[in-house]
Amino acid sequence: MSATAGQADGVRSLADRFGLEPNMVVMEMGYDDDVDEDLRDALTERVGDMVDEDTDEVVDAVLLWYRDGDGDLFEILTDALGPLADNGVVWLLTPKAGRDGHVEPSEISESAPTAGLQQTSTVNAGKDWTGARLVSPRGAKKK
Repeated sequence: MSATAGQADGVRSLADRFGLEPNMVVMEMGYDDDVDEDLRDALTERVGDMVDEDTDEVVDAVLLWYRDGDGDLFEILTDALGPLADNGVVWLLTPKAGRDGHVEPSEISESAPTAGLQQTSTVNAGKDWTGARLVSPRGAKKK
């Protein structure tokens, strides 16, 4: 495995923070005109075009843009799990504190486990967005 020049210098790109690799199938949910286009560009440059939530493909990752008022987070996370591969990851992107649509961390910490997910880390996903990495707990089997 070769490192990019940025990785060699210890600088990680936005795409690196998300652990996405070329040719992974990534489904995007919750897209609207307020998303971080720089982040989207970095991710699509890495993986290629993202598929939408109507896909029939099994996906390696879900990029879920979610704002307060977008509906029931538990139900949306459950929908995201449908096409997700067993070892896939959901990246839940929410507006940072003080931004329109900010989601309280307690809502994520309550909804994710109910949907069968656990949060493993968070990343700064741009100027206005935070990303929470959600995965199925080890040993958990999809029903």
